[in-house]
Amino acid sequence: MRRTIAILATALLSTAGAFAQTYCNPLPMPIGAGGNAAGDVTVLKEAGKYYMYCTGGGAWVSEDMVNWDFTPVQGVPVAPDIVKYNGRFYLSGNNDNLFVSDSPTGPFEDLGPFKNTGPVEYGWNGGFDTKIFIDDDNQPYLFWPGRGISGIYGVKLDPTDLTRFMDKPTHLFGFNPEHKWECYGEMNEYPGVAWIEGPWIIKRNGTYYLEYSASGTQWKTYAEGYYTAKSPLGPYKYAGNNPLLRKTEGLVTGTAHGSIVEGPDGNLWQFYTIVLSNPPGGRRIGMDRVEFDRKGQMSVVVTDTPQPIPGSQQECNAIPVTINKMRAMNALSAVSSEQPGFPAAYAVDNYSGTVWMPAADDAQPTLTIELSPATRFDVVQHFTVSSMRIMFGSGQGRMFFGNRGSLPVYKYKLEVSQDGKNYTAVLDRTGNSVARDTVFDEFEPVNCRFVRLTVTDWPHESPLGVIDFTVFGYPDGYDAPAVATPTFSNLPLDNQK
Repeated sequence: MRRTIAILATALLSTAGAFAQTYCNPLPMPIGAGGNAAGDVTVLKEAGKYYMYCTGGGAWVSEDMVNWDFTPVQGVPVAPDIVKYNGRFYLSGNNDNLFVSDSPTGPFEDLGPFKNTGPVEYGWNGGFDTKIFIDDDNQPYLFWPGRGISGIYGVKLDPTDLTRFMDKPTHLFGFNPEHKWECYGEMNEYPGVAWIEGPWIIKRNGTYYLEYSASGTQWKTYAEGYYTAKSPLGPYKYAGNNPLLRKTEGLVTGTAHGSIVEGPDGNLWQFYTIVLSNPPGGRRIGMDRVEFDRKGQMSVVVTDTPQPIPGSQQECNAIPVTINKMRAMNALSAVSSEQPGFPAAYAVDNYSGTVWMPAADDAQPTLTIELSPATRFDVVQHFTVSSMRIMFGSGQGRMFFGNRGSLPVYKYKLEVSQDGKNYTAVLDRTGNSVARDTVFDEFEPVNCRFVRLTVTDWPHESPLGVIDFTVFGYPDGYDAPAVATPTFSNLPLDNQK
């Protein structure tokens, strides 16, 4: 017989989101007036807190790398980098100038432009994706891309004036067409074109790891690679397991231009940009654990399902259980409304280039998904579900630099059912006041066959759009088919509910 929903709704609603056990990419970053997390991410660890800076302005502060609060910061450049040196914080980016403050959140003083010691042929073509690195001996270095296929350059900085180059810049490496993943295009089909950018450097066990991004931030083939050396200015050797980050399918794609920071668990974590298909140029933020093998090779597994938060020992076996089930054979899934060309099936197709848009007069749109569409010859699968991700957007929302209109505060709830008729609320965000265009919510695990999303409010100067709606869980019991088949006897009887 079927397992029933065993936990009272009041208990579910009171515990939902209280203690995060997992996180999920794209990260559900809050959006504030004058800033959003639109890629090119740098994270600084300082005095037990984490400070995130992105293209889009402002800063985000966290104690656990999971829960972030937005903080307005004036003058944050595109592709920002921040570093602490001799007790002060230096901010640079796609800007010729260097800024300094006594606090990681400002106010920042303009120190003027970087001072190159030679002509442009030396590799300095103005400030672009600059990265200041402080070595163990407290010597500062500056790294930057020379634009296009030029590659990455580095130079030693004057410790008494971080705007002044001490030597002629060193060309560390350039575009190599033999590295197919570096080439332009959604299929890396431009053999002679690339955009090498976004350097980031760390030192581990005497080895310098210099990350860089290619093929260009407009492509879902945007990826991250790295070189290694025994000194900050090389010579650098291309890593044999490149690319370090690359994912071109699903909701997390175009993974590059980021930073590495030590997490609260003592492990290293990679933050990175995510390139979406909708809106064109839309970007989000992701993070995943950095690993090293016995040979010192660095690796990162890019994820788009719930993962244990930094420091957690909990295993997570949740997978998406809603993908493409609007159009599955015999599905009893339903939608309250949809505009022509923007069907509800687009919300569960695991692709960021499509969007479900309800009718303009639908005051509280609903989307119901049957998790186990079955013919009369199939077992009826039940699932235990425990979390949910929504990516909001109509194609008219966030682009590279900032947000349009009012802040994107979305209100919603999730209900579950065994029979598709009687529903129990497991998550209530109808009182939400935090602006986000991506949300991820955990709730007490519950067994069900149907899930129903209701969006109760949103910024009404723009049409409501749902790029993605994913419920995560795992198979957990089933009912026998209406018509018995020989194969049914092969299933483990102790798994029947």
